[in-house]
Amino acid sequence: MRRRLNCHLKLNMAEEEDYMSDSFINVQEDIRPGLPMLRQIREARRKEEKQQEANLKNRQKSLKEEEQERRTLGLKSALGCENKGFALLQKMGYKSGQALGKSGDGIVEPIPLHVKTGKSGIGHEALLKRKAEEKLEHYRRKIHMKNQAEEKAEEQFRKRLKNKQDEMKLEGDLKRSQRACQQLDSQKNIEVPREAWYWLRPEEETDEEEEEEEQDEDEYRSEDLSVLEKLQILTSYLREEHLYCIWCGTAYEDKEDLSANCPGPTSADHD
Repeated sequence: MRRRLNCHLKLNMAEEEDYMSDSFINVQEDIRPGLPMLRQIREARRKEEKQQEANLKNRQKSLKEEEQERRTLGLKSALGCENKGFALLQKMGYKSGQALGKSGDGIVEPIPLHVKTGKSGIGHEALLKRKAEEKLEHYRRKIHMKNQAEEKAEEQFRKRLKNKQDEMKLEGDLKRSQRACQQLDSQKNIEVPREAWYWLRPEEETDEEEEEEEQDEDEYRSEDLSVLEKLQILTSYLREEHLYCIWCGTAYEDKEDLSANCPGPTSADHD
């Protein structure tokens, strides 16, 4: 009995040791890996890939820089006797720093080297330059046309303003002539003007006179005549009939006095 109990206890202890052994733990880890471990692995892989890309870029950049440095150094260095072309020139009498040509009127410095770094074809840069110049010329032409249009608009505005001012001046001279004609005709007991528009139209009219005035409205307005034509006709009438000049503001004694002392029959003569 005791032997059986001891064997049973030993078997239980062996099973417990197997349950807590490293092999059991490793099997468990292999079967169910944790999420934090997966994230760490992925992050490490990303860092490694980024580092490889950075190293590749740095390596390419250094190669370009080295190529540029070698090219610059080679262009700055003068040709020596080890160069076959330079050796042939020396045999023909050429000296370093001397101009080329039999008479010595050729170039001294070598033709500059223009390195093409882009992937575009030959002539692409010239095409881009020509397009940029055309675009600039189009912009300049557009600005020039805009300035011309603005100047033309300003000139037209000034002309319209001057014409308006001249028109207002003519209308003012015509009204003064009409007032003077009405006063001078009244002094000579002339009750009806030679032409209806020789006198100013009354500003206030009664209801009884409106119908009679409407009948002679076309004749009174004299739409066929311009303001300048009316002014010329009326000033001539005032000078001949009343020896009066509206710009002088004077009634002269006779025609000789008028011709001797009045500058002329127009407003421009009195400026």
